[in-house]
Amino acid sequence: MPWEFRHVAGPFEFTEGPTWDGNGILFTDIPTSRILRYVPDTGKTERFRTDTREANGLKIGPDGALYACQGPPGKRIVRYVDGTETPVIETYDGAPFNSPNDLGFDDTGRLWFTDPRYGEYDALPQDCQAVYRADPRSNGSWEIERVASDTTKPNGILVSPAGDTLYVAQTDPAPDAPMELRAYPIENGGLGEYRVLFDFGPHRGIDGMCLDAEGNVIATAGSDESGPGPMLYVFAPSGRVLETHPFPGSFPTNCTFGGPDHRTLFVTGDGSLYAAPTDRQGYRSDPPNPRTSRD
Repeated sequence: MPWEFRHVAGPFEFTEGPTWDGNGILFTDIPTSRILRYVPDTGKTERFRTDTREANGLKIGPDGALYACQGPPGKRIVRYVDGTETPVIETYDGAPFNSPNDLGFDDTGRLWFTDPRYGEYDALPQDCQAVYRADPRSNGSWEIERVASDTTKPNGILVSPAGDTLYVAQTDPAPDAPMELRAYPIENGGLGEYRVLFDFGPHRGIDGMCLDAEGNVIATAGSDESGPGPMLYVFAPSGRVLETHPFPGSFPTNCTFGGPDHRTLFVTGDGSLYAAPTDRQGYRSDPPNPRTSRD
């Protein structure tokens, strides 16, 4: 069935990073360094966290805490729990990151994240724009490994439900740079050679992604500037396009499933939050009792 999107929150400035916390949608307003929370039952949006150093992607981890990728002011990944912000991943090889963008956890608790550069365009703190894996240690620290350096601007990231594939959106707006959905096989914790599942050509590629219960990838892509326009795509694991759903705004940024049955798709874009009932059910990867808390 067609997805009918309804504007439910905003406008703000530049919204990103939606994640379902069990009762509401947490999402970021990057330029104002805020995390906001929309509650479907009340229709209200509340301030959840401030001073987030331009937080972008959000995920609730296996421990129930909220994890956030901080942009150029922070250049790190932090954890929010019990009203406290704790840096958890700050450097690689002795240098800060560029601007961590999106993250995901696998079923062993390992954290995978992309580190492109947005916002600032001076010298990169890191020598490339790469993909990393962080393995939790028993003492609370993390062992960090760069797992892919063949990307020029990695953005959205997902781990398949079986834990055997890492999906990466290679979305580089530079002339002649690739705009691709890539699938990397996960082999002994590292990554094998990727397959290009879909090539967007010269048009805007994928920004954010989520999974449905069948393991399909739902992705935000496109804009009103060229190509087929702003769109939600549904990709099979093979890369075959199963469905497309036009987005009512001009620039969709990210998406996640939520609601009591996990069948409502929430999409950020154009500085707002949208919602659409769907005939698909989201893949439930978040813990049942998140430990998120407001400022």
